[in-house]
Amino acid sequence: MAITAAMVKELRELTGAGMMDCKKALGETDGDMDAAVEYLRKNGQAKAEKKVGRIAAEGLCKVVLKDDRTAAVVEVNSETDFVAKNEVFQSFVAAVADQAVDSSAADMDAFMAEKWNQDNSITVKEALVAQIAKIGENLNIRRFEKVVADNGCVVSYTHGGGRIGVIVEAETDVVNDAIKEAMTNVAMQIAALSPKYVSTDDVSEEYKAHEKEILMAQIANDPKMAGKPEKVIEGAVVGRLNKELKEVCLLEQPYVKAEDGKQTVAQYLAQVAKENGAKLSVKKFFRFETGEGLEKKVDDFAAEVAAQAGM
Repeated sequence: MAITAAMVKELRELTGAGMMDCKKALGETDGDMDAAVEYLRKNGQAKAEKKVGRIAAEGLCKVVLKDDRTAAVVEVNSETDFVAKNEVFQSFVAAVADQAVDSSAADMDAFMAEKWNQDNSITVKEALVAQIAKIGENLNIRRFEKVVADNGCVVSYTHGGGRIGVIVEAETDVVNDAIKEAMTNVAMQIAALSPKYVSTDDVSEEYKAHEKEILMAQIANDPKMAGKPEKVIEGAVVGRLNKELKEVCLLEQPYVKAEDGKQTVAQYLAQVAKENGAKLSVKKFFRFETGEGLEKKVDDFAAEVAAQAGM
């Protein structure tokens, strides 16, 4: 497969690796972008996480709290930032969020088939089609999550006017202002540092095995580790994996507001629980970032004009 400059550019943006490294990786993997990312990671030329979160699509994330126990977060995409700032679009996103917090749908298909709360004569999907016709731009209700806390409370946090939306479910036997403030601080932490899991107990063995494979390959390509005993290499892999897990697991992360910079989120929650005579833990969280993992369409105006002219 011919490797184009555009492919090299895309891989550089995904990994931060050098141009020649990206070109070589694409050549070694026959142009397979995902395989090329893995190749660069194994050779230590890419960061531990490819930048799939590069924000590309426009739109908004919206969070709704129905009460202390019920919340929902939605993401609705538009083609342009201009529409995302449009009052009509923002009102529609708010209506979608209200729909989600009252919904009993288990997935997007069921959600889109529900009767639209604002007009029971149409479905959510038909309401979306109507908005597309009204606004004159393609829109998409991309995803939603709803949380109902059976033994505790739910808090939310919105960042950047709707660029990021977070909901957190806490298990606790005390629900007061101090507990809710602490959980809101945790929601802000999630927005800022984007953890993938609540704790290391939630990390699958499959994920750990995959990361170990990457780390083993990196060490094999590290001249400083050449000739080291197997036990030393295994220790290095475990150490690096544990460091990575601390970055992706919420409770292991350093708490961003910690005065000493050392207190973890788990230690912060334990402190709050003790101060309030409560049992307190994070059960789950959802973090939506607008356009996460989507690629923005880049218009080639020259090609468009040529096509219209029949060239």
